Amino acid sequence: MTLEQLRIFVAVAEREHVTRAASALGLTQSAVSSAIAALEARHDARLFDRVGRHIELTASGRLFLDEARAVLARAHAAELMLGELGTLSRGTLNIHASQTIASYWLPARLVRFREAWPKIEVHLAAGNTETVARAVLEGSADIGFAEGAVRVPALSSTEVGSDHLVLVVGASHALAKRRRVGVTELASAQWVVREPGSGTRSEMEAALAALKLPIHARDIALELPSNEAVRTAVEAGAGVAGMSELVAAPGLRAGTLRRLDIEMPRRPFLALRHRERRLGKAAEALLALCSKSIAARTPKKK
Repeated sequence: MTLEQLRIFVAVAEREHVTRAASALGLTQSAVSSAIAALEARHDARLFDRVGRHIELTASGRLFLDEARAVLARAHAAELMLGELGTLSRGTLNIHASQTIASYWLPARLVRFREAWPKIEVHLAAGNTETVARAVLEGSADIGFAEGAVRVPALSSTEVGSDHLVLVVGASHALAKRRRVGVTELASAQWVVREPGSGTRSEMEAALAALKLPIHARDIALELPSNEAVRTAVEAGAGVAGMSELVAAPGLRAGTLRRLDIEMPRRPFLALRHRERRLGKAAEALLALCSKSIAARTPKKK
């Protein structure tokens, strides 16, 4: 069994499609099919079921997928160690970040990282807090960035920044001209929310619960998969939404959004790492850069 066979198997398993996996890997379809067939034949185990034009993982395939990912993560860690011994003259850095951080907070820091270490190849993937934590846990991310609490025992977290949540409505919404909005009005309003697993959604629900607003009784008009989709829907008059002030800022400046006068909490931005994996030098350097920026903004005690 080779690492190349494992990479091919994982690529096919994640896409459930041989042709798409071959395209992603830069291989021919026949090479991918041969690698899968060799694995199945050598170990007398059927990893996929062929259903019409599609393939599906068997029970054995699902079990093997976890092990294959773990082996590839360890191989990647070993490659990082060898590539980064001594200096940061070359290497790769795989980052997963939640949407708010990936779109509004992290890019400026990556620019400074790139200026300091131009030979490090950086790959950034955006998701929600749940998918970021899973990527760090599985080893597909060297380091992750997420907002709010991440309760995964195998992961450690370091605060590297923060923002504030705000409640907003579109400029034409009935609540837009109200100087004060109470819990009763919020409870009866229609809401636009992010998908389950989103850090913005979980942090907002915790904040609303603290205001004694019955979050499970809310009238959710739309559940959308991105910050920008939520903001656009609210600007169009779909309802009330809670979002990062970083996300709301363009709409507030343009006058297409109105901020409701309700105090919402600060939330931390966290860097996530696996407790049992060595953090590569590139990830260490990025973490130090981000930690330095938060230290520079923290007022000194007199």
